[in-house]
Amino acid sequence: MSERIGQAVRHRSFLAGGLLFGGVLTMAALSLVWTPYAPTAIDVRHRLAAPSAAHWLGTDPFGRDVFSQLIAGAQNSITVGLLAVGIGLAIGSALGLLAAARRGWIEELVMRAADFTYAFPAVLSAIMFAAILGPNAVNSVIAIAIFNIPVFARIVRASANAIWSRDYILAARSAGKGGLRITIEHVLPNILAIILVQATVQFALAILAEAALSYLGLGTQPPTPSWGRMLNDAQSYVFRAPLLTIFPGCAIAIAVLGLNLLGDGLRDLTDPRLTRRR
Repeated sequence: MSERIGQAVRHRSFLAGGLLFGGVLTMAALSLVWTPYAPTAIDVRHRLAAPSAAHWLGTDPFGRDVFSQLIAGAQNSITVGLLAVGIGLAIGSALGLLAAARRGWIEELVMRAADFTYAFPAVLSAIMFAAILGPNAVNSVIAIAIFNIPVFARIVRASANAIWSRDYILAARSAGKGGLRITIEHVLPNILAIILVQATVQFALAILAEAALSYLGLGTQPPTPSWGRMLNDAQSYVFRAPLLTIFPGCAIAIAVLGLNLLGDGLRDLTDPRLTRRR
């Protein structure tokens, strides 16, 4: 255990990703208990104020404190991303494991359904849900989760198929173990690292998708703070107050970069072949 921890600390990508995304998580956790100002508090007298001791990152066109909105927006992005990826991971992994275990027409049905679902990007699904149910954060979660289901189904099915061809699976069958027991005891533990790495990649994409949907007005609705919404509000003032676009843009970039580096580090640390090369 201590050796694994030492490898993780020495791995540059893993350490850098952990620090970057850890900072974003700290911001989100901080917003639960404290913000300098109420993120939705409007102060028209101090609109578009420059960064100062009173307002560390300045104020937006409505006089709202940018720093307060930024850390509250981190909470929103992480919540939407976690829910969307969690739903996609749970359903997609279950379908992928089922397809690998049963094969035949069940595998074909699951994969063709995944191909059909994959044809609808998160933004397109959100537009459809917004037209039917109205734009909100819940519909964003559903749209991003639907996009994630076929991603996890495909990678889990491919990884599980490789495990099912191993000799120890044949030995487990000879011992009288059923398909469900083999999947839980032998297949899932051996592909868990692959699923975890893919989850970090999809988490980064989910944060990007949430920001894009909020920017388009299809995701988190005002007055709830959102990084994408902050970019939308700031676009009309890009020449008068360019910092309003830089701060949320940097927050999105840091979160996505941190998760990508974290996923890259996890891939190296969980793959024995890559570990031996380093």
